[in-house]
Amino acid sequence: MKLFIVLLLAILCNAFANVLIKFGMQNTVAGTAWKHVLGMLSNIPLLSGIFLFGLALIFYSWVLGRMSLSIAYPIMTSVGFLIVILCSWLFFKENITWVQIIGSILILSGVWMVAQGIK
Repeated sequence: MKLFIVLLLAILCNAFANVLIKFGMQNTVAGTAWKHVLGMLSNIPLLSGIFLFGLALIFYSWVLGRMSLSIAYPIMTSVGFLIVILCSWLFFKENITWVQIIGSILILSGVWMVAQGIK
């Protein structure tokens, strides 16, 4: 059970890191590359996203020491995709098409099948 909690933490940190970086980059300073970099250094959502990527790496590394890569990676990426799609719709008002919904259902089916290999 502890393994799944840490994997879930890794997935959530990774997915929300992407969401925070998207949020932070929506209002970046236009202009030279130098202004862009300086703007990034004071961008709290962006820096928070980078921090969450670091936490995701720590949690995921711990999981990989205890779970097969062939199981952990598909679950990590697939569930992360689903969370990002949902957050994109909720927070950024992005359109989600029926094709994406059907694809998400197929992803969930695939995660379930991959997870059957957990012993």
